[in-house]
Amino acid sequence: QLQASGGGLVQAGGSLRLSCAASGRFSNGGTGWFRQAPGKEREFVTAITWNSVSTNYVNYADSVKGRFTISRDNAKNTVYLQMNSLKPEDTAVYYCAADYSFRRPPSSSWTTYSYWGQGTQVTVSS
Repeated sequence: QLQASGGGLVQAGGSLRLSCAASGRFSNGGTGWFRQAPGKEREFVTAITWNSVSTNYVNYADSVKGRFTISRDNAKNTVYLQMNSLKPEDTAVYYCAADYSFRRPPSSSWTTYSYWGQGTQVTVSS
């Protein structure tokens, strides 16, 4: 199971850090973050994948490159999404999802991911 947290209300230019905690540990696989705004389709944000020697690979949507950073704490089974320089257009429900296969680069397709967290709301005011 996945538990996403850390959402909230922030002003434009501000920062938030989302967390995605997994109930189990897997030696290779990946976690992705997706978001969905009202009336819009689910959108890829970023993903991280790792292999059995813990080499990480990351992938970012163009819209968040340079502003968002994904990272992983293996000891805590948690993936983080640090979001800086937030914009009103970043407003959405953010979901994390797990892929139990190692893919390089990490997949940007939501159909790849088998397990999904419940989502956390991020609202950026102008």
